[in-house]
Amino acid sequence: MSIGVHNIGQGCVTCLDYDEHYILTFPNGYGRQVNALSILTVPWIELGGECTINCSKTGYNASIVFHTKPFYGGKKHRITAEIFSPNDKKPFCFIEGEWNGVMYAKYTTGENTVFIDTKKMPTIKKKVRKLEDQDDFESRCLWKDVTYNLK
Repeated sequence: MSIGVHNIGQGCVTCLDYDEHYILTFPNGYGRQVNALSILTVPWIELGGECTINCSKTGYNASIVFHTKPFYGGKKHRITAEIFSPNDKKPFCFIEGEWNGVMYAKYTTGENTVFIDTKKMPTIKKKVRKLEDQDDFESRCLWKDVTYNLK
């Protein structure tokens, strides 16, 4: 048993310090449970599908695959990615690991490193505009009644 959310569209992330704008697509989201009684496993959330990240200023781009757990065996939360230099058809870096854990980078130069360890990253509080300053269809404003009732 599972439920899936297929994300459509794209997002934009801006790195102000570098004046770079990244356009990215999103993975699909799944709520999984092996059986209706949940005797065999605890339900879990996973991401699945392909995504891209592109920077128009630098020309760098990445292709990312979120791997869903196979029915038998396998691991949860696996991710692989390829990073490309501008105008190159072959990646210069390969990433693999767990999107909620440690990811490792393998460069075509032969260098292998820890790309990121998400467990060691600091938690940074979000900066969000006050509800009264948001437009009607901004997420927190649109969902404020649902959020209130859930609390």
